[in-house]
Amino acid sequence: MRFSHRERRVTAVLFAAALLIAAAAPWIGVRLISPDEIFGAAGSAAEAKIFWQLRVPRVIMALCAGATFGICGMVFQALFRNPLAEPSLLGVSSGAAFGAAVAIRFGFAAGILGTQGVSYLYEAVVWRKLFGEMVIPAFAFAGSLLAIAIISLFSRLSRNAGNASLLLAGVAVSSFFSSLIMVFQYTGGAVETYKLLSWTMGGITAVGMREGLRAFPPLILALALSLCCSAELDLITFGDEIAATRGVALGMTKRLLFAGMSLSVALVVANCGPIAFLGLTAPHIARRLVGARHRSLAPCSAAIGGAALVICDTAARTLWAPADIPVGIIICFMGAPFFLWLLFKPGER
Repeated sequence: MRFSHRERRVTAVLFAAALLIAAAAPWIGVRLISPDEIFGAAGSAAEAKIFWQLRVPRVIMALCAGATFGICGMVFQALFRNPLAEPSLLGVSSGAAFGAAVAIRFGFAAGILGTQGVSYLYEAVVWRKLFGEMVIPAFAFAGSLLAIAIISLFSRLSRNAGNASLLLAGVAVSSFFSSLIMVFQYTGGAVETYKLLSWTMGGITAVGMREGLRAFPPLILALALSLCCSAELDLITFGDEIAATRGVALGMTKRLLFAGMSLSVALVVANCGPIAFLGLTAPHIARRLVGARHRSLAPCSAAIGGAALVICDTAARTLWAPADIPVGIIICFMGAPFFLWLLFKPGER
């Protein structure tokens, strides 16, 4: 199915707006930086380092992470056929956060080989260089899959459960994992508790382009899967029976999308912590602009989610300067009223 003229126009405008917002954000901060200070003769090495090593990578991570949450929320809303579904409400973000919290709390991210029979040099160089950066994403992915498995098991055991029941099951799973994270915070040391507390609030931190680009692969995965399965998602929204009669392999398609979106969410949560409501708001705004076809809805949800997270992250590091508050606080502050509006909007399913 081709894009209509209106869909192409709206998608182009949203992408242009997102790129303009991302291009403007690095210049804004505790201190405004002018282009002449970076590219002209008036610049200094300190200002260039702040701009290229701190602000630009952070904006790139926020743009990619927000876009990923927007796409994943769109896919979960289609699979559950529920406009209130999104990664945090379904327990996927909380499951990923729990897995990452296990890695942080028990020191798996720093190394689990131990020192007995293994030299400190081997521990520091081999483990941390080859495996250290993979531990938190791996644990986060395992946690997200665990959350999805619990919800899927509930749906299998309760064959008459509707979408609202599955959504409530997701909320229960999210609360369960959140309580386990609070246990880790309560029983950990002062340093571990502070790390877990600040991390679970959700925050964008990136030093250097390498860290900033970590959020790019999950975005590519989520966008590619959503576009490849856009026709199947269109049919699934009308019901499993209609999708099956039209030739959709429901079992394989749902497993592929669940696993792919869970992996994308897990990788983003491992880098940024759990950030709620982006996966809820971005698809709804995009749906009002371009309609319900997922081929156009996916890129528009990505653009809206990315731009929204860049704006909120810029506000988080600017409005309370010199303090840098977690961006998850601002997202929840803005997303909670939107969720209530969706919940009580007349005529909403």
